[in-house]
Amino acid sequence: MGALVIDNKKYARVLSKVLPRVIATDKEHERVLAEVEKLMDKGERRTLEEDAALDLMVRLIKDYEEEHHPLLDPSPHEMLVYLMEQRNLKQADLLPIFKSRGYVSDVVSAKRAISKGHAKQLAEFFKVSASLFI
Repeated sequence: MGALVIDNKKYARVLSKVLPRVIATDKEHERVLAEVEKLMDKGERRTLEEDAALDLMVRLIKDYEEEHHPLLDPSPHEMLVYLMEQRNLKQADLLPIFKSRGYVSDVVSAKRAISKGHAKQLAEFFKVSASLFI
């Protein structure tokens, strides 16, 4: 399948509104994030031209963030806590995997490492790669 054809005049109008450029400051980063949010809020009503501008701005943001605010890889424990928070889960929700409240508590509080077997079960449970927990 070929690339979608966009109307250059319409694309130019979208670009003239959002004025994307290589991001050099936190202030510019915030401005471009706000533009992305506006376009994201349009959802399915976005035009092909707006999608193209959105893709461009997301790349600019990614480049800026990787250079100025690099993220360290989270530890297996941090990833588990993050995934639990995202899904509003409690420690009790992990009982089917760890079989014991004390064990769940130790893993969540990072007092106990996540075994390879548990990493596989967690990966299945959260529908993510087991490597996140190893």
